[in-house]
Amino acid sequence: MKANYRKLSEIVELIDERNTDGKVQNLIGVSIDKCFIKSVANTIGTDLSKYSVIHKNDFACSLMQVSRDGKIPIACLKEYDEAIMSPAYYIFRIKNTFEVLPDYLAMWFMRTEFDREASYVAVGGVRGSMPWEVFCDMKLAVPSITEQQKIINNYNTITRRIDILQKINEKLEKTAQCLFENIFKHELQKEEISFTDVIDLLGGGTPCTTENAYWNGNISFFAPADIDKSIYCFRTDKTLTEEGLNNCSSKLYPENTTFVTCRGTVGKLALAGKPMAMNQSCYALKDKKGQYPFFTYSFSKFAVSKLKNKASGAVFSALVTRDFEMEKVFKPNLEKMTEYETKASSIFENISSNEKEIFKLQELKQLVISQILKG
Repeated sequence: MKANYRKLSEIVELIDERNTDGKVQNLIGVSIDKCFIKSVANTIGTDLSKYSVIHKNDFACSLMQVSRDGKIPIACLKEYDEAIMSPAYYIFRIKNTFEVLPDYLAMWFMRTEFDREASYVAVGGVRGSMPWEVFCDMKLAVPSITEQQKIINNYNTITRRIDILQKINEKLEKTAQCLFENIFKHELQKEEISFTDVIDLLGGGTPCTTENAYWNGNISFFAPADIDKSIYCFRTDKTLTEEGLNNCSSKLYPENTTFVTCRGTVGKLALAGKPMAMNQSCYALKDKKGQYPFFTYSFSKFAVSKLKNKASGAVFSALVTRDFEMEKVFKPNLEKMTEYETKASSIFENISSNEKEIFKLQELKQLVISQILKG
């Protein structure tokens, strides 16, 4: 692909439109994952006229702490015709969409190379932030509109397949939940024994972070930050070597082990997509016999949800062993556990298979972005 490199200042222009009449009420922000999220802030009594207006196909970004986060929260608005944002965000749009397509520019911003360059450039900024002028000095490869559209089409084909698989998995997860509730429908409301009478809590640990020989190996190292929308976790941000595993208090947990986060993002569950070690901010969960991993996941999800509901809206800063010991649950019948495990296994196998495909497709998306857009 032949492309000319041009500065962003030649491509985009800064927009400063305020919600002066207060008509736009939809308040949004941009996440570190480069997507728009609806704000949960209480706007009752807030003067929304001071907020910035963003329109469909406009971009928004935060340039604060870029070098610390290693990413620029940046996205192109597609979900709404218009919305409002904090004035702390920079809102900009493409000057000439006959030269650069919004979807193409959005893909450029998703490249890991873009974030890597931005982090490097921002190191000299105050607190690792990037001035708007410096951001505008970054360069963009600009091929022909025809080539841009071809790249977008390839990317969207992959995205549509991922969306289909994610919707299938949502239905499969609901099916597993309904199966659990149906099999244990007569026991669900009973509170007879402690959660830890049914499920063992197993710990993790982190080896010395300054010992290079312990890190960047082939062993996945699960942490709360690795939780996403998927049930299964196949890739972790950090990995250990054999030496690293041998020098921390975590064991290597097998595939289909249930992890629950107890610090950071508290009370989130995930299944290990492959053998993984785990840091001290989580528990690994195992039924007493070690033979019912899918029951363990569903039973633990039920118990953690119940525990959260009892908190009456309180926000957990941590979950500790005592919380699980004090949580009363129904006493599962071994025959029903076996029935659930047998029936649910095919459901979870299908979920796992779909998520493995999603994982590969997401890698392919990055490959499409990083390879084709090199120019």
